[in-house]
Formats: sequence, structure tokens, C-alpha cells
Amino acid sequence: MQHRIRVAGAALAALGVICAGAVRAETPLQRGTYLMRSIVACGNCHTPKDPNFKPLNDQELAGGFAIDAPVFHAVAANITPDKETGIGNWTDAQIIDAIRNGKRPDGTIIGPPMPIAFYRGISDDDVRAIVAYLRSVKPIRNKVEKSTYKIPLPPSYGPRVIHVAPVPRSDKLAYGHYLASALGHCLDCHTPILPTGQNDMSRLGGGGNELPGPGNTVVISSNLTPGNSKGIASWTDPQIKTAIRTGHRPDGTPMVGPMAFAWYQNISDTDLNSLVAYLRTLKPVRSD
Repeated sequence: MQHRIRVAGAALAALGVICAGAVRAETPLQRGTYLMRSIVACGNCHTPKDPNFKPLNDQELAGGFAIDAPVFHAVAANITPDKETGIGNWTDAQIIDAIRNGKRPDGTIIGPPMPIAFYRGISDDDVRAIVAYLRSVKPIRNKVEKSTYKIPLPPSYGPRVIHVAPVPRSDKLAYGHYLASALGHCLDCHTPILPTGQNDMSRLGGGGNELPGPGNTVVISSNLTPGNSKGIASWTDPQIKTAIRTGHRPDGTPMVGPMAFAWYQNISDTDLNSLVAYLRTLKPVRSD
């Protein structure tokens, strides 16, 4: 409980820095705490859940959550600093390489659903901030099973990413795109998947993916584009922000996971404004 309160307090402190317009410089841990407890939400996959799909905060980032799809049985890794079953023996550079390039220290490739194609765009400062947060969480010994795939994994996800410049938060649309892609990878779940397991980038934001939900249910990701007249295109900006933060549609009906509402409730107003502004620019994709 003390750990959870400490982390939540740090998240609120980081949130205050963001909302103040970054008048004061953030430390990497402050920035990392804000990102990980809000838009990045690694814990949505890497923290075990109870039967009601609620994260078990005393096991933060300990792994073991399984995601089944036609082409894989993926099990989230333990990314706590535990040296035997987690990433405690990895260097900062190795953790960054795993996040942005999908490669473990032993050279093996990390497969889906890790959204490496989007994480390749995380800026240097932000990926270092995420590492700072990962170093700060409680080490938990939890050996998880290996993921299995029915498709061959690529030898790489492209040329090795070494440097990514920051995206100015003052550029609302550019930063909104950065939030929806590199940091929040919203577009990973909400963009149709090709038979190869890759996102169909020609239908960006078109939804239609089958995702695991509470109680072994299957959830279909929504079409976020104006091509879906029954979707967010007809919602007001405040309604979209309320849905992201609280998981409730304008008519009051609840949305279900895997949307990371437990984390998204901490997204700052400034970031939500940029995110919604970007979503408004998506090209229409027809809902089938």
C-alpha cells in the first residue's frame, strides 16, 4: 500500500509539472512516472490483473498476463528490476533497445503485441524517463512462460533506432500524434491488422481488432475515424476526454478493457487536448 501511495503521489506531482506548462524542469523520474502512470500505461499488459480485469498494484509490472490471438499466445514479461526473472541485469541501453528496436540483450526479437513499430518513435528523453521509472519500481520475482508464435518474427523492425528528437509540446497536432502513436500506441489497437500481423497503415485508426476483455471475453476495437458516424466523430471534445479518462460513453454506458482506464485517468488536460485534436485529423476509414 505504501508503494502504491508513493507512486501515485509521484504521478500527481509529475502531472502538476505538466499542467504548469513545464515552468520547472522535470527530472527523468518525474517525467517517467507521469508517462508510465498515464498515457504509456505499460502496466496495462505487464501488471497482472484480477478476475475483474483490475490491475494488482502490489505486483506492478511483474508480468504473466496472457494475450491470445490467432497467430500468437503472448505472455507479458516481468519488467521489474528483479535480477533473476525481470530486467534487473539489463543496462539502460539494453532496455532502450528492447523498447525501441524490439531486441533483447541476447539478440532475440520481441514479438507482438509489443507495439515496436510505434515505440520506435519514442524520443530519447522520454525513453530514458521510462527507464528511470522502471528502475524505481519494486523488484518482484516472477518467472513467466515464453510467448509462442505461429508466424515468423522479423529479423528486425527496421534500421536500428539510435536517436529520436523530442516533439515540441507546443505543437498541438504533432504532439497529439506523438501521444497517439509512439507513447500511447492508441493507433496500434485501433488500426486493423494484416494477415502478417502488422498494422494496415492505410486504414489508420479504423479499428476492428479482436482484443482480450474481462472474463475471457473478446472486445472489438472501435473505429476512431470520421468514417464511423456512430463513433467519436459525433462526440464533443469533452465527451471524448471523459471516455478516455473514465471509460464511459456520452450516453453513460461503460466501456470495457483492454482500454487502460486505470492509467488514462491521470492524463493531463494539456495532453488530452492535444490527443483529441490529433484524432480529429484522422482520415475517414469506412466501418465494415
